[in-house]
Amino acid sequence: MKILVTGGAGYIGSVTVKSLQKAGHEVTVFDNLVYGHKEAVSANLIVGDLTDKKFLNESLENIQFDGVIHFAAYALAGESMKDPNKYFYNNLIGGLNLLEFMKDRKINTIIFSSTCAIYGTPDTLPVNELESKKPDSVYGDSKLMFENILKWYDAIYQIKHINLRYFNAAGATIDGSLGEEHDPETHIIPIAIKTALGNFPSFELYGNDYETKDGSCIRDYIHVEDLAQAHILALEYAIKTKKSDSFNLGSGIGYSNLEVLDEVKKVSNVNFKIEIKDRRAGDPPKIFADNKKAIDVLGFSPKFSDLETIVKTAWNWHSSKK
Repeated sequence: MKILVTGGAGYIGSVTVKSLQKAGHEVTVFDNLVYGHKEAVSANLIVGDLTDKKFLNESLENIQFDGVIHFAAYALAGESMKDPNKYFYNNLIGGLNLLEFMKDRKINTIIFSSTCAIYGTPDTLPVNELESKKPDSVYGDSKLMFENILKWYDAIYQIKHINLRYFNAAGATIDGSLGEEHDPETHIIPIAIKTALGNFPSFELYGNDYETKDGSCIRDYIHVEDLAQAHILALEYAIKTKKSDSFNLGSGIGYSNLEVLDEVKKVSNVNFKIEIKDRRAGDPPKIFADNKKAIDVLGFSPKFSDLETIVKTAWNWHSSKK
């Protein structure tokens, strides 16, 4: 199939592009390279911004697509609370322009990169797809708003969608070719690894007094290659069944921040310093996925999402870049 991948130069996008190509699909990437990396793209790349509707239509007018995977969005929850306009404008206007492009070109399938942030602090653990949606951030709300937009484009124009609600993407490709590199970096595993590599004097841990087994937050980590495979399964499912649906993507296991830091210390063989800071606003004490629906319906089978594999692949990638 011919697939358009927006945001395909980013961390999860570039790994998914590679997996799509390995599965025999022809891929075009559309990315503004604000956070993406040109060198990570293994497919035809068009540099552009989804908020520029004219350029979007003109740059893709000679290519017909069978489906779209939509990663392109701003995704820092903390930043979204300081600059809500940036997030609502980019994540909603860009998405609307993409849907209008799809409507005009009669492209009827979109896989949407959503987030567990739409659930906010969950009422029930593990979190399934029926959990109440009450985002704690502008970022999470922008994703939920776009899920609602997708619902109406299905009802009115029959554009089928799959919302993939990620928990915490982590790790690097098994072959060591692609990994996680954000600026600024906000994720625990790459920051801990960079601390072990000597880039930072200590790791700052936000809160050690939560009501959890060791006082630190508990999160669900899913390996980026498992995440990429889920997008292909979702695309195949949507095209075959012509149904819209939503799936939580996680390992189904919760690891505490201190467990993650211990694993980084073990893999790196560096006993770096941990500095305890105050809690951050909006951090739920624990959140991890019920991934049963993705397993049962999509055939999702995470192979690399144990903590050891996640940290080892991330360490191999980051340490090779030093």
